Amino acid sequence: MEEKNLSFEVKRLGECCIPSPMDTMNFVRDEDHVLYHSTLPEIQAFLEQGKKPPHFELAGPLENIYFDPSKLKCGIVTCGGLCPGLNDVIRAIVLGLYHNYGVEAVFGFPFGYKGLTHSHAHTPLELTPGMVEDIHVKGGTILGSSRGPHDVSEMVDTLERMNVSILFAIGGDGTLRGVQAISEEIGRRGLKISVIGIPKTIDNDIAYVDVSFGFETAVSESRTAITSAHTEAIGAINGIGLVKLMGRESGFIAAYAALANNDVNFCLVPEAPFSLGAFLEVLKTRLENRGHAVIVAAEGAGQSLMSESEQKDASGNIRFEDIGLFLKERINAFFKKVGMKVELKYIDPSYTIRSLPANSRDSAFCLLLGHNAVHAGMAGRTNMVVGYWKGQFTHVPIPLAVSERKQIDPKAWLWGNVLSCTGQPRKIM
Repeated sequence: MEEKNLSFEVKRLGECCIPSPMDTMNFVRDEDHVLYHSTLPEIQAFLEQGKKPPHFELAGPLENIYFDPSKLKCGIVTCGGLCPGLNDVIRAIVLGLYHNYGVEAVFGFPFGYKGLTHSHAHTPLELTPGMVEDIHVKGGTILGSSRGPHDVSEMVDTLERMNVSILFAIGGDGTLRGVQAISEEIGRRGLKISVIGIPKTIDNDIAYVDVSFGFETAVSESRTAITSAHTEAIGAINGIGLVKLMGRESGFIAAYAALANNDVNFCLVPEAPFSLGAFLEVLKTRLENRGHAVIVAAEGAGQSLMSESEQKDASGNIRFEDIGLFLKERINAFFKKVGMKVELKYIDPSYTIRSLPANSRDSAFCLLLGHNAVHAGMAGRTNMVVGYWKGQFTHVPIPLAVSERKQIDPKAWLWGNVLSCTGQPRKIM
């Protein structure tokens, strides 16, 4: 991705003058940064022009903070679809505020941004260390979630009325745009309220963030479905196992699942269009040569092959047609027409996967995301999301994070490796 002259600078509410209560030798400094580019030629190009290479703020605790912990009230919302690790992040924020900074007043607003609007009359939960003690072993979110835009003025009214000084918003692209809108309204009112985003997208599609929580769990858990599809396929003459995985506009789960499960023969993603006729022909060739096939399709793959939907969900996203059911029907019809008997088994584990607890690696990642979100909020950062870039936690300005959607580059190494391990043609047109 190119930086497109967008600013990497994170907004601050003011100067940090209060000594941190944290007992650590690992404070970060304002001048600590993480380079956006990672290759020497890219960095040299900026230096030769007399420019500083683009860089993120390094996340972590500061020696001096902006907010007085003894007077602080914080809030948490979880928005959008479910994702492994939501409860882990909630727990990390609550415990990070309590144990690292002595903040005891933490409110959980039910059902996403809806819980911040007085018109829906949802009572906030008081989140204590005891309440969140074991929530990380459970899937979903104890706060509930919802989609859709809500009245920004009402939400800021709630924060102002309750004297909430830091709001942590856990969600994807739409949630982060909400963070931006709330921050702008706070600025118009001249309030000193920090709004910090934590990137939650199981599709791993947020720009300028290497990986988001829940993604690794989703890829790992896809193995059960793909193994079952492969078992069914090899157990029948001309057996076909078809698995649909999550990925509306970005096929990262399907791509990494294909790499992690070397039984996949065709990986279909939104970023690599294909024609139905060409796909059916290469599938036929595969069956003639090997007698079975396993297909993994991201939910956003092949949408151009179906009737374009005008329906939208509460968040304004177009409701996609079901590529899994479409392929199932067309594959069966094609082979019936050519007089070739096949046995097709279709598996859609999407809701099973997204409602699971996080695996151990994701759980650790969630804890660090939550803690770094707390550090950023306490330091008066705002209108930003906690990112992860080249092995470091970072601060990413919301305008940068929502400037584009991260997708697979069909010409880059990831897709090349998928093609190599599946054996499918580069173009199925």
